[in-house]
Amino acid sequence: MAANSSSTVIKSSNTAGGKQSGPSAEQVVATFQKMRQEQRSMASKAAEMEMEINEHSLVVDTLKDVDPSRKCFRLVGGVLVERTVKEVLPALENNKEQITKIVESINTQMQSKGRELTEYRERYNIRLVGEGEAEAQDQSAASRDSEGGGSKSGAGVLVS
Repeated sequence: MAANSSSTVIKSSNTAGGKQSGPSAEQVVATFQKMRQEQRSMASKAAEMEMEINEHSLVVDTLKDVDPSRKCFRLVGGVLVERTVKEVLPALENNKEQITKIVESINTQMQSKGRELTEYRERYNIRLVGEGEAEAQDQSAASRDSEGGGSKSGAGVLVS
């Protein structure tokens, strides 16, 4: 992904007296990138856990058709141990349920982080490169037509 290499374009208008309120544009971009990376990390972890659930499902489905007294092997803490199917099957089903709960928790956190990102983007007028280019052109044309009478003053940040 090109998300790691970011180029930013900053529009800022100074307030009266030359004082800037709030964080600088670079700080805004850095915080935004950090938040995006956290969300990506959560998504990656959720996908990894989904794969674990799929693997557990395959093994559980396979073991359900096998004689319960048949011997099987299970990796526990890096050690391969010999058990019977009737001992391993309930543990696998329990692990699968626990992983499912973790994935649900991660998904909830991701949704929360998404809302936080959206609020942050709106607060600091952050636009991603390639997103809303036509909209931005329409707004700039409208502000030129109205001679700047109704346009907002503030900082806008463009992030790739």
